[in-house]
Amino acid sequence: MASATDTASPEPRVSRWRFWSRGSRLGRLIVGLNLVGLVILLTGAMVLNEIRRGLVEARLDTLTLQGELIANIMAQGATVGEPAPYLQQDRAVQILDFVKVPRAQRVRLFDTQGRLLADSYVIDDRVEWKVLPPAHKRGDETPTARLQDTDAKPAALEKAHKALADEWRAAMMGEEVKGTRIAENGERVVSVSIPVQRVRAVLGVLTLEAADVDQIISAQRRAMIPFALIAVAVTLLSSVLLYALIARPMLRLAEAADRVRLSRARAISLPDLARRQDEIGDLSRSLEEMTDAQSQRMDAIERFAADVAHEIRNPLTSIRSAVETLEIVPEGPGRLKLLGILKQDVGRLDRLIGDISNASRLDAELSRESFRRVDLVRLLTDILSIYDAARKPGEPKVTLIHDGEPTIAPGQEGPLGQVFRNLIDNARSFSPPDGEVRVSLVRQRGRVIVSVEDDGPGIPPENLETVFERFYTSRPKGAAFGGNSGLGLSIARQIIEAHGGVIRAMNRKDDTDGAVIGARFEVSLPEARP
Repeated sequence: MASATDTASPEPRVSRWRFWSRGSRLGRLIVGLNLVGLVILLTGAMVLNEIRRGLVEARLDTLTLQGELIANIMAQGATVGEPAPYLQQDRAVQILDFVKVPRAQRVRLFDTQGRLLADSYVIDDRVEWKVLPPAHKRGDETPTARLQDTDAKPAALEKAHKALADEWRAAMMGEEVKGTRIAENGERVVSVSIPVQRVRAVLGVLTLEAADVDQIISAQRRAMIPFALIAVAVTLLSSVLLYALIARPMLRLAEAADRVRLSRARAISLPDLARRQDEIGDLSRSLEEMTDAQSQRMDAIERFAADVAHEIRNPLTSIRSAVETLEIVPEGPGRLKLLGILKQDVGRLDRLIGDISNASRLDAELSRESFRRVDLVRLLTDILSIYDAARKPGEPKVTLIHDGEPTIAPGQEGPLGQVFRNLIDNARSFSPPDGEVRVSLVRQRGRVIVSVEDDGPGIPPENLETVFERFYTSRPKGAAFGGNSGLGLSIARQIIEAHGGVIRAMNRKDDTDGAVIGARFEVSLPEARP
């Protein structure tokens, strides 16, 4: 048995699982924090890639300008002979020494046969150097390692010479060649080869190369370190935030639920979580409402049990008193009267236990089946046909008033039929002999209104709400005592509120003098959508 608060249909919650439409601040936070680190890393990589490409292209342009300038000077100052010009090696060396090639660059001059005529490294007496690997102890270096070292160097030289030869051959065709390649020392260099021409004859090839590409790449890699550290920091921060915003609150909710389960608390109460405007806040509020409803249900069960004990105690007390008196009353009218009281109290007790059983099973019955489309016109017509068939002379007549259109409401036909039967029985019991009970059905603004009216004495104004309380009875004069358990209207309200409706009681008054001329019970249900 549940209270009215328990059986009322909860308002549907707005779905918050949609990330971008109606909420999910937490979802956006999770996605955003995880994407920030990735975006930072990708942005850094793209920026550095563009920087590298820009530096290489700038270096190629610089070498091209320098090479064209040196080639033009050589074409004018180091070539002689008409009509068959040739290149003078000594003059070319002087020109290279004169232009002062930067130390980060290397300039070489090849003739038409591919022979090296001049080298800026030789002119400047420059010596190539590199850090040697650590010395091995005697016996540490295996023959295989020595063989690999000796085999690797000629292979690398051969590959470098081939790349240089290919570049020279392309330049001999009269075209400028620029790009990157592997030098003899294994480093990646930016290289430009420019033909030295007099008129249209190619007299040699001038090759300029810069060996600082590896330094540029290393600098780029070092520049990536801050971006990587920022990405790692953002990832760590997102992990901490996810723990603080999701994992920890979930643990607190679980601990609170355990306290409720172990009966150390009646409800979950975490105000700091309930104030959050995200899914965790929704979950906290839902758990609080659920446990609060459960607590109210337990209180309602306790009150129901106390009311049941009180109501059952009355007929039991009467039965015990009658039985004790029966032993000392002799045969005769007095004994027969006591037997009648016993029979009446046993019937009252049986009826009371039956109504209590029905009321206690009502919640389970309402939750067991889903709502369907119920045609209220057809349902009320079937109910009234039963009353017409069983009507005896002098009993009130029950009539149905409606517009003839089908009226559909979502619900369960059995419980709704029980409500209308309870209301009709209640109205018939207060109607005068040969009176009339009117059942009307109308639709108003998406609601279905069912009214049950009688011509009885009405309801005291102070009892218009009390009549729906459990075990409340107020019968007309002359009615048999104990013929009503006082649960009919309470069950009716419980069923109607479980269907999302409202039931209320009111008095019918005369338009002229305002006198009470009967009672009306009005049931409002939501109309089913087409």
